[in-house]
Amino acid sequence: ATANIASLLDASRARPDATRVERVFTVIEALTRDQRDLSLDYKISKLGVSRGSWEAQVIDAIKPEGDEILLPKTSSSVFVSTNISYVLRSLGVKQLVICGGLTDQCVESAVRDACDEGFLVTLATDACVAKSETAHGRSLDAIAGYCRRKTTAEIVD
Repeated sequence: ATANIASLLDASRARPDATRVERVFTVIEALTRDQRDLSLDYKISKLGVSRGSWEAQVIDAIKPEGDEILLPKTSSSVFVSTNISYVLRSLGVKQLVICGGLTDQCVESAVRDACDEGFLVTLATDACVAKSETAHGRSLDAIAGYCRRKTTAEIVD
């Protein structure tokens, strides 16, 4: 999935109108060092990542560049625990390409919530990852009505 995410980023950055294609990144990262602001699910699952920690960094192969936006999130859905909807609307964004991990958790939540917020969503199916191919496939089937499902090659072309 990482190579496909990198391909999507490279293609969007190389567009002549690259400044009009916003790239927004999210990471699981508490807003506090003691993680008291995490969602109940993250607390129970011990999925907390402290503010400013190494674990909250985006891996080098797909990290933000320049003035690209990075939002820390404290729950499964970026739309629940950040101001991403406000940010996207302020930027004039109407369509999203979503990718990342885990397909059956954070990605699925983002797809459903983005659709409910009125965004046209495309899911890069091969730029997402789950703990198993079975979980990945089930998630793709479950969110079929919420998004267009396309491969990285189909999106980039």
